[in-house]
Amino acid sequence: MGEILIGGMASLLICMFLGPRFIEYLRLKEFGQHIREEGPAGHHGKAGTPTMGGLAIFLAVCVPFLILGDYRAASLCVLGTALAMAGLGFIDDLTKLRKRRSLGVSGKTKLLVQALTAIALWVAVTEYLGFPDTLDLRVVDASVNLGIGYPVLIFLVLAGSTNGVNLTDGLDGLAAGCAAIVFLAFTAMTFITTGDVQKDLALLCACLVGACVGFLWFNSFPASVFMGDTGSLGLGGAIAAMAVVTHTEVLLVLIGGIFVIEALSVVIQVIAFQRFRKRVFLMAPIHHHFELLAWSETKIILRFWIVAAICSAIGFTLYQQSITP
Repeated sequence: MGEILIGGMASLLICMFLGPRFIEYLRLKEFGQHIREEGPAGHHGKAGTPTMGGLAIFLAVCVPFLILGDYRAASLCVLGTALAMAGLGFIDDLTKLRKRRSLGVSGKTKLLVQALTAIALWVAVTEYLGFPDTLDLRVVDASVNLGIGYPVLIFLVLAGSTNGVNLTDGLDGLAAGCAAIVFLAFTAMTFITTGDVQKDLALLCACLVGACVGFLWFNSFPASVFMGDTGSLGLGGAIAAMAVVTHTEVLLVLIGGIFVIEALSVVIQVIAFQRFRKRVFLMAPIHHHFELLAWSETKIILRFWIVAAICSAIGFTLYQQSITP
């Protein structure tokens, strides 16, 4: 318990103390955010805000974890997946900055890297952790043998999680706050599960919580820095890998409910427009819909945090019931 708290607090403090110098460095290098033309008009004033804050998040995560962790295979799988996705996001951010536009790495390239990462994660959990190719339903006492479909499931979880967090990262502090809530739920879930492997996962999750909260010190409205794709893809990768190594792929729909809602709003909007030439929302993802309804940014953020907390609490409760004899 002590190491978990120390790890979380250390990550928080590292992120907070590292923040001012890191933001100043980004400003000197002119690493400023480019805003999409089709986005809400009120966002154009955020152009030039330093981005790639995800670098600070993962530095704050890695230092305490590497010092305090036991380097269990499960936690290394999560950290490795997160860093791989953060690396993809970093290249994406760098491409946007160099080309001075809001579009970076192509969607096909991202999907290819996510597919390769999913395969690597599948090999790791089956070969080194000894996981069977089964899906634990959790909500009922049953499991489904997926066989060769298991790596496909991992890819869908990884792609869905990374894109969900990325889509949510559209308002100051929204993605970081929601991610902190999700990682807090995973911290509690791994903490109540016996075993040294679970405690190492709890430490890593606590570090992720601390880093996200520390980053919120500078990312909350009005943001002094954005996490960029480095942060959103990295955090999404960590969430997906945590779901895989804890056998909670099904519960992730609830635990990460706010990310699911954001992603679904985009899917619904695209399908409705392509098939019926009508829009369900004023703008997607759904947080932009509420912006155009004249909700203040802070009101949207706080209410989405509340929804995220409710979803994570329900997911945690179902997990606790599934492991209770």
